[in-house]
Amino acid sequence: MLSNAREEILKKLKSIEIGRAAARPPLPVLNEPAWTREQLIGNFTENLVFQTGVVHRVADREAALAKLTEIAKAEAWKAVMIATDDVLTPFDLPAWGRTSGVKVMTAADFSAREAFKDGVFDEMDAGITGVDWAIAESGTVALVHDEKQPRLVSHAPILHVVIIPVDRLLPVYEEAIKRIIEAKGGIPSHMTLITGPSKTGDIQGTFFNGMHGPRRVIAFLVG
Repeated sequence: MLSNAREEILKKLKSIEIGRAAARPPLPVLNEPAWTREQLIGNFTENLVFQTGVVHRVADREAALAKLTEIAKAEAWKAVMIATDDVLTPFDLPAWGRTSGVKVMTAADFSAREAFKDGVFDEMDAGITGVDWAIAESGTVALVHDEKQPRLVSHAPILHVVIIPVDRLLPVYEEAIKRIIEAKGGIPSHMTLITGPSKTGDIQGTFFNGMHGPRRVIAFLVG
């Protein structure tokens, strides 16, 4: 009986035409790429807030730094770790730190990887990064990691602050991935897609923030 069933299955497998491509259904028409700038901002904000993230919309660099100072004072920040990516560099956060009384550090301030790891996990009140792209359909930020954007800056501190110029907002994932591949000349070896604070429900079904990353995410939409 089992032998007959086995032979029948093998017969069916052998009869399949190898290499024949199955017909694919047509792709659905997406409405998202037609969103206006305000719709992109509104949808990104709504989706990130739904994931318990916080969004501040600010007009320019000066307004962003003023809001950052307000948060730092309210939460009594002593030290933050920053990326040195192209979005964040114009904000000159080391100078901001000197005037606001916050110690601002980068990975380059550590002579050894272990010292950097200990510092970013144990000593920082926040990690601050720019963004490659932000995705409005889900409230997601995409970070390509390299020497300017170390992964631990956005993953290790309890709070992740991400600076997003509004011209970095895209409607859907496909567009973000396409632009990243074009900019990097291929698929990057290390990239993170972050949608709100880190969450898990694996432990006895109890929902918990911060198990595998920051407990809080604050996004600044600048422009």
